[in-house]
Amino acid sequence: MAIGEDTFFLDPSFQGTLQSQIQQIVASAILSGRFLPGEKLPSSRKLATHLAISRITVTLAYNELVADDYLSATSRSGFYVSKTAPVSRMPNIAISEPESSVNWGHFINHKFSGSKLVEKLGDWRSYPYPFIYGQADPELFHQSNWRLCAHQALGRKEFDSLTSDYAERDDPELISFIARHTLPRRGILARPEQILVTMGAQNALWIVAQILLGEGRKVAFEDPGYPGLRDILRHFGSHNTAIAVDEEGMPPDLIPGDLDVLFTTPSHQCPTTVTMPMARRHEILRLAHARDFLVVEDDYEFEMSFLKAPTPALKSLDEDGRVIYVGSFSKSLFPGLRLGYLVGSEPFIRQARALRHAILRHPPGNIQRTTAYFLARGHYDAMVKQMRDVFHQRRKVMAAALAKTPLTVAGSASFGGSSFWLQAPETVDTGKLATDLRREGVLIEPGYPFFNRDDCSQNYCRLAYSSISESKIPQGISLLSEHILRSIQ
Repeated sequence: MAIGEDTFFLDPSFQGTLQSQIQQIVASAILSGRFLPGEKLPSSRKLATHLAISRITVTLAYNELVADDYLSATSRSGFYVSKTAPVSRMPNIAISEPESSVNWGHFINHKFSGSKLVEKLGDWRSYPYPFIYGQADPELFHQSNWRLCAHQALGRKEFDSLTSDYAERDDPELISFIARHTLPRRGILARPEQILVTMGAQNALWIVAQILLGEGRKVAFEDPGYPGLRDILRHFGSHNTAIAVDEEGMPPDLIPGDLDVLFTTPSHQCPTTVTMPMARRHEILRLAHARDFLVVEDDYEFEMSFLKAPTPALKSLDEDGRVIYVGSFSKSLFPGLRLGYLVGSEPFIRQARALRHAILRHPPGNIQRTTAYFLARGHYDAMVKQMRDVFHQRRKVMAAALAKTPLTVAGSASFGGSSFWLQAPETVDTGKLATDLRREGVLIEPGYPFFNRDDCSQNYCRLAYSSISESKIPQGISLLSEHILRSIQ
């Protein structure tokens, strides 16, 4: 690969000769990793012309860099980054990094860092026992079928879906499938005007909060609950109340009397995975009508129903348009897809559509069309069926392995799901446990990020079976059990 001469700029304030400045530019780029071993440098003629300096100056600089083994010269070919170039510091060349004089504490008006979120390791696949949630298993994802759909979406006949600015619109084929197939499976009937595609469920929840919340608004959410939602809520100045969930999800009798918006995950509560019974669902809707508040239903993993059929969505029981439904393909397809959707009354979706347009206009058209093809051609249903069968078997194996450990199952979905919510003995800190286990190749998710309070119990954890093969589950659980037993002795 050739390095373009337009990546070189001379600094008029540089203290030194032009030759030494070119040396520093090249050496700094090599040390920082911008120029990689084997890449070809611009010819001395091209670089001299670009910088408006003498060619001999460039040649001398290159030769000095060859002497220091930053570059190698090939006859009749040119100069290349040396395969044995230094990787630590430059001999005889001073490198200085500019220090910012900006007082960022003064200029940053809203702080978004510092949230208590679940850690996601980028190299999780390199660990032999990854009990982590929400990642795609390459053995279960139908890559060849996705590739065919993507190829078709990139074809000449699909030029508009690939290149057009949808503005406030969504891909009509994706919206049609959601309206005619996905939502009816949850008992929901909706028109296209009541559906909005989002960049995943997280984006959908942020749009909801941006429209509905603000100073003085009163909000209730589940505890423990989805950390991403809690992180969103802290930015809107609302009065937020955490409601402790039990073995049946959110108790209606704990819902505050003066509420504006209620966030809940009735089908597969995060992280306990428990399923809210129908009686509670009807009671929440009754309270919403009587007290005049809205309900935001985050409904994910309903596809993973291998124990029994999932309970109808809260939205399907809604008779006066008070429920805003959040769905996602990122969990069942793959998290990197970042494709979800909102379903609600037209006045709300109209505002959500305008807000999305102001932020990002629309999710990429080719991604929407590829997903629409994958869904419409039956690949999605076939993949989900395979996932259900595999997850059912993995769940049996994990349940049997967990029965031999000091861990207690504190929550599991009645229809299936992909994880267990577990409680360790009181003296066990699962944060420290996770750190210790990582050294032995075992990844677990400590439970404390899911709790609203900082002084919450530290002995909970979530173990998923979606990203680990069945054969590795017993040994991974055995290593986990051994660590717990050693820590309580």
